[in-house]
Amino acid sequence: VQLVESGGGTVQPGGSLRLSCSGSGMSFSIYNMKWYCQVPGKQRELVAGITRDGYTNYVDAVMGRFTISRDNAKNTVYLQMNSLQSEDTAVYYCCAEFLGPSQWGMGIQVTVSS
Repeated sequence: VQLVESGGGTVQPGGSLRLSCSGSGMSFSIYNMKWYCQVPGKQRELVAGITRDGYTNYVDAVMGRFTISRDNAKNTVYLQMNSLQSEDTAVYYCCAEFLGPSQWGMGIQVTVSS
């Protein structure tokens, strides 16, 4: 299993980014997919998740600003991030969960700064 994130970068406060995570070596559609974020010195935290049936959940801090979606035909999960704030600055990780241990991408940096 390999997960590769893309779409990160630097954006001004109030701006938007769309993260993508492409999976390979896996039956992508059967996995529950999640996005986590991590800042230096802190634990990795859940941001949003989408089940294999398409049900979504979000942490309160991003509710109404971020949208998680998936395209099983493209083996890809997305995180649309709008109204970005400096507090959203972190490394974002894609995670695939099914039976057995979770699978992780390498992470991608998102920086929100003026």
